[in-house]
Amino acid sequence: MSAVEELVRGERPSPHVLLIRLTRPAKRNALTNAMVVAIADLLEGAREDVDCRCVVITGDDVAFSAGADIAEVQATDGASVNDPVRVAAWRRIERFPKPLIAAVNGICFGAGNELAMTADFILAGRNARFGQPEVKIGGIAGDGATQRLPRKIGPGLASLMLLSGEPIDAETALRAGLVVEVTDMARTVARALEVAAAIAARAPLAVQETKALIRATSNMGLEAGLAMEREALWRVFGSADRREGMAAFLEKRPAKWSGRW
Repeated sequence: MSAVEELVRGERPSPHVLLIRLTRPAKRNALTNAMVVAIADLLEGAREDVDCRCVVITGDDVAFSAGADIAEVQATDGASVNDPVRVAAWRRIERFPKPLIAAVNGICFGAGNELAMTADFILAGRNARFGQPEVKIGGIAGDGATQRLPRKIGPGLASLMLLSGEPIDAETALRAGLVVEVTDMARTVARALEVAAAIAARAPLAVQETKALIRATSNMGLEAGLAMEREALWRVFGSADRREGMAAFLEKRPAKWSGRW
């Protein structure tokens, strides 16, 4: 096992679910460039694996991730943040087409919060805190927070977080819509895996098309989005999974999804 594989681990708690764990507790799961690439690589593998239908990403009880590795950034005089390999890895994470759930306990700051926001939704433990503290050390959020955070929680609260660098707690994040559910810290990952299992039990192609449509809402107007939805509906209607799903419903039996067109 390589050094980076010890810090970013992939597990299969069930046949159709991948669990990615950040395991760098001594640095509160601060993200090095190599770790970002490792996450992207695991997601790329999940993308190609027809049996993988949903992914959960988590840290530990103390921290999901404290953000970018500041020592690495400082050692490269900031060049590491624009490393083409790192930038490409973030794009691969952002474009992952299957459902991605972030299970967050403890600190979720900076690039850690930006990583959590690439997920389709966030489940949080009661001890979770979310923040973008970059301005406290003379920087700015650069892995998507200035764009994603206002879209998720509105420009007012996003501005407060981004301009002050002060975090919000799990309950505030829930009320603002950054988090969809808050649970006891000991249950966060288990709850995320329960939700992942429920998603994995649905028709994979239909789920992926639905995710793509939801993501498209922030990039196009209503009419264009509705047209995209109609096109996706026609594609899904022609799939083997759609035929199997309807047959299973009429025959009153569980569907057997292939995940193939």
